[in-house]
Amino acid sequence: MEFIRTIEKKFNEIKNEYAVITIYGARQVGKTTTAGKVFGKEMAVVSLDDLENRTLANKNPKLFLESHPWPIIIDEIQKASPLLDAIKIVVDNEKNKCLQNNAKVPLMYVLTGSNQFELQNMVSESLAGRTAILNMSSLANNELEGVEGNIFNPDLDCLKAKYTQVKDKNLYRTRKEIFERIFKGGMPEYIAKNLNRDTFFSSYIATYIEKDVKKIINVDKEGDFLRFLNYMALRTAQQINYDDISRNIGIDVRTVKKWISILVTSGIAVLLEPYAKNMSDRITKASKLYFIDTGLCAYLCKWPSAEMLENGVMNGAFYETYAVSEIIKSYINAGADYKRSFYYYRDKDKKEADLIIDYVDHISPIEIKKGINPVSSSFNFNFLKKYGKPISKGIVIDSREDLFPINFDNWYCPIYMIGI
Repeated sequence: MEFIRTIEKKFNEIKNEYAVITIYGARQVGKTTTAGKVFGKEMAVVSLDDLENRTLANKNPKLFLESHPWPIIIDEIQKASPLLDAIKIVVDNEKNKCLQNNAKVPLMYVLTGSNQFELQNMVSESLAGRTAILNMSSLANNELEGVEGNIFNPDLDCLKAKYTQVKDKNLYRTRKEIFERIFKGGMPEYIAKNLNRDTFFSSYIATYIEKDVKKIINVDKEGDFLRFLNYMALRTAQQINYDDISRNIGIDVRTVKKWISILVTSGIAVLLEPYAKNMSDRITKASKLYFIDTGLCAYLCKWPSAEMLENGVMNGAFYETYAVSEIIKSYINAGADYKRSFYYYRDKDKKEADLIIDYVDHISPIEIKKGINPVSSSFNFNFLKKYGKPISKGIVIDSREDLFPINFDNWYCPIYMIGI
């Protein structure tokens, strides 16, 4: 089974604008496959997983690049850090030639890598200003459905127009079907080959810790990190309490913060900051953590089936995690930055919004509920008026089939409409 990845459109848009494209992403999300699909007809592919290639790239990067001339896709680039300085020299030389000849600089290198801790530092030091940087996530709902993907826009007029376009495309999924998708997640190889769930995810976690995490934590902390990973999965869609995590895992708060940073940097999880008037207010409040792939999260939580997950105590947390991750994936797949505009809100009076998208001229509040008709007709986001910024129509994402009004100021939005 081959999936059409939404981000392919972005790759094609920028391939004539940069000399280098660098693709980040968690393990097994399809970086190499997608790069080969988009650029493979024009570029050769070399992997630094191969010991001979890796040895040459580290010992003699100049000779490696002469042996593998551009245009080329280099996979697992983080395994040969000297190669980036050599690529910088080749790119700069080509830029000077093109400048002298009044020619456009071609796309020379596509770099992919899974160990983002190393890769981000390496790229920022060696290729700053020379490369486009794009991220990839596991499969989004629209990719699994085989329909065109778009960035999620909560504007009511946009939702109405989109609903008119898709209402007859048989995209509605019952809550049971949604939880089946939540339980399975979106790892491409696992989905395409229908692999054994336990074998796939146990191997995934072992590889993640061995190849990505082990280098940056103490060797004797691997067991603690695995327990930490399981513990954080059980707290997806919750505010982070560093003291609780420290006490339950038996590690200090400083280590907790470092390990959460590892989850975020490696693309396993994302953080939402609290919405507040200014940055100092946000710093004093707890962030909220979400796993990106709900299938991985469900495995770590030891849920044995979609049915038990749907009827279990974490069903609301997983439903919220799924909705938030799908919205974030729609941004990632469009090459857009969600981090500067996504927040959550919760105050001492228990007023809350699961997601606030902060635009330049207004804010869009979103609540996520797993049921159908889960709020009363008096539902509102009036508590946000104190910030003095215009508030768009509020959205409640739920399991219904139709886009439907709650009242004059708020509407229900079917969860299947995210990202399409």
